[in-house]
Amino acid sequence: MTDSKNNKKNGINRKLLTEKRPSLKAELEGQESRKGSIKIAVIKRMAKYLLEHKAMLLLCFTIMIISNVLALAAPKMSEKAIDAIEPGVAAVDFDSVFAYTALMLVFYVISAVLSYILAVLMVKLSQKIIYTMRKQLFDHLSSLPVSFFDTHATGEIISRISYDIDTVNTSLSHDLLQVCASIVTVIGSLIMMVSISPMLLLVFVVTVPLSILYTKFRSTRVRPLFRRRSQKLGELNGYAEEMLSGQKTIRAYGKEEVITDRFDAKNDEAVRAYYVAEYYAGTVGPTVNFINNLSLSLVTMLGGIFFLFFGLNEAGEAAIPAMFTISLGGISAFVQYSRKFAAPINEFANIVSDLQSACAAAEKVFAIIDTSPEPVDAENATVLENVEGEVELSRVKFGYDPEKTIIKDLSIKAEKGSLVAIVGPTGAGKTTIINLLMRFYDVDSGEIRVDGKEIRSVTRDSLRGAFTMVLQDTWLFCGTIFDNITYGKEGASREEVINAAKMARIHSYIESLPDGYDTVLSDDGVNISKGHKQLITIARAMLADTPMLILDEATSNVDSRTEQQIQEAMYALMEGRTCFVIAHRLSTIQNADVILVVKDGNIIEQGNHDALMAQKGFYYSLYHSQFDN
Repeated sequence: MTDSKNNKKNGINRKLLTEKRPSLKAELEGQESRKGSIKIAVIKRMAKYLLEHKAMLLLCFTIMIISNVLALAAPKMSEKAIDAIEPGVAAVDFDSVFAYTALMLVFYVISAVLSYILAVLMVKLSQKIIYTMRKQLFDHLSSLPVSFFDTHATGEIISRISYDIDTVNTSLSHDLLQVCASIVTVIGSLIMMVSISPMLLLVFVVTVPLSILYTKFRSTRVRPLFRRRSQKLGELNGYAEEMLSGQKTIRAYGKEEVITDRFDAKNDEAVRAYYVAEYYAGTVGPTVNFINNLSLSLVTMLGGIFFLFFGLNEAGEAAIPAMFTISLGGISAFVQYSRKFAAPINEFANIVSDLQSACAAAEKVFAIIDTSPEPVDAENATVLENVEGEVELSRVKFGYDPEKTIIKDLSIKAEKGSLVAIVGPTGAGKTTIINLLMRFYDVDSGEIRVDGKEIRSVTRDSLRGAFTMVLQDTWLFCGTIFDNITYGKEGASREEVINAAKMARIHSYIESLPDGYDTVLSDDGVNISKGHKQLITIARAMLADTPMLILDEATSNVDSRTEQQIQEAMYALMEGRTCFVIAHRLSTIQNADVILVVKDGNIIEQGNHDALMAQKGFYYSLYHSQFDN
C-alpha cells in the first residue's frame, strides 16, 4: 500500500521501467515463441469473421485498390508537368503543364472520395463482425457451466464483452484498412520507383530492412505487455463492479478508505501495465520515422548528384548508362513515391500498439468462446416426464476442488411430497447439495436419483424444469413486476400472476404502487426493498407448476412478521410437492417431515423437530443458540 501511494505521489517515470524490467524481460523470454503462434492463430480466426461477408469485403478491396492506384498515378503526372518546363529554355509547354496538373488534381480528388466511401464501408463491415462476435460471446456465456461464473468475476466478463470487443472493432475499422492500403501503396510505389531510377532504389535496400527488422524485434516484445494491460484492466473492472455493488455494507463498516486504497493499488497496477505497453510501443514510430527520413535525405542528395553530373547533354542524350540518368521531374516524382513507400512502413510501426492491443483483446474474447460449454447430455439420455418427486442421494461424494472433498458420504431419501429441511453451519455443504440436485455440478462418486432414474441419464433441461428455485440472492431484471413474476412460466395470465402474488403476500404492496403490476423495476430491483424483492421471487416460484421445490435461505431477507404471513402460503405451495428447504432460521422448518443436520459434508443427525430436540445433540444446541437470548 505504501508503494502505491508513493507511485501516486511521484507519478510514473522512467524509474518505473527500470524497476519492472527484470520481471518483464523474464516474461518476454519465457513466452515469446508461444505468443507468436497465438497471434497468428488469432489473426487467422479474425479472417474467418471477415470472410463471412465476402461480397462487402470484395467491394472494399476493389475500392481500396482503385483509390490507391489513382493516388500512385498522380506523382507521375507531376513528373510530366515538371519535365514540360525545359531546363534553361524560356519556352514552356503550358498546355502540357496545365493538362498534367489538372489530371493530377482529378486523380487526387477521386482517390479522396473513394477513400471516404471505403472508410464508411469498413466501419459498417466492422460493426457487422463485432455484432456477430459479441452475440457469439454472449450466446456462449449462456451455455457455460455454473463453475465458470463461480471462478470468474462479473466485471472481468463484462470487460470482455465491452472493452475488449470495442478494441477489436477499432482495429478492424481502422488498422485493417491501413495495413491493406499500405501493401498496395508499397508495391505500387516500388514499381514506379524502379521505372524512374533503379539506382536510387538502392538506398532502400539498407533502410527498409532496417525498419522491418526493428519493427519485428520490438513488436514481439510489446505483445505480452498488451496482454498484461488487458488483464489488469479486467481485474480493475471486476474490483470496481464488486465494490460498487456493496456500497451500503462498505459504508456501514466505515471501509471507504480501505477499499479506496485497494482500488488505488489496482488502478496503479493497471496504469503501470498501460504505461509500459504504450511506452515500448510508442518508441517504434519515432525510430522508424527517423530511418525513413534518413532514406529520403539520401534519395534527395543522390538524385541531385545524378541530375547535376550525369544528366542529359544539350542534344538530349545520356552521357552514361540510362540507369544513372534522371530528370528534374523524375527526382520530384521519386521523392513523392519514396514518401509513399516509406509512409506505410512508418504507419504500420505507429499502429503496432493498436494491433497488439487488438490481438490481446481478441485472444481474451476467444478464450471465453473456446471455454468448454456445459457437457452435453448422454446420447441415451431420456426426458424426465410425469415426475412424482421421489429423490434419493446414495453415497454421494463431491468437491469443487479435487483435492478438497466437501460432501464426503451423503445419503438422503426424500419421499414424494415430503418436506426435507437441511440445516448446518456455514460450509457444511448445504448449498452444494442443491447444486448437485440441479446438476450445476456432477457428483464425483455415488448416485442421485429422481423417481428411480439416475439424473445423469436424463436431460438437464427436463431435470431442471422439474424444480423451482427460490435462492438467498434474489435476482430481478429490468422490466415490469408482471414480467418478473411470469419469468418462470411463459404465457401466464394476469389472473394467475395475481393469485401467485396474493399467496406470496405481495399483492397489496404491488397494488399500492402507482403503476401496479406494470411498475418497472430498475436494474436488479434496487428501487424496492430486499424483502419485497424476495417476495416477488417467491411469487415467481408459486406461479411455476413444478413437482419439486428448492428454497435456499428463501426467507433470509424477510422480516419476522412477513415471514409468518407467508408461511401458510408456503405450506400451501409445498403441498403435494417434494421440497428441499435450506435455512438458518430454524423457525421456518419446524414442521418439516424430516430435518437433516449436515456438518463437514456428512449427515450427523436426522429426524423431525421434536425427535431432534429430544436427542439434545447438535440441532438442539443450534436451536437454543437462536432462541435462548
